[in-house]
Amino acid sequence: MLFFCVKLVFRKNGSFSSQHIHDSQAMKDRGIHCVMDQDREMRRKSKFAVSEKSE
Repeated sequence: MLFFCVKLVFRKNGSFSSQHIHDSQAMKDRGIHCVMDQDREMRRKSKFAVSEKSE
């Protein structure tokens, strides 16, 4: 645990970078999205998809 805190303690404005897929530039360059975004995109494209809205 101590080694995880070294960056936070000894660097000015130290913080952990985001681990989310949508925040990664490398993933964006490869066209990889979050599974939720991929699902939403496929629902929009498909004419047989189930609507996200609940009644």
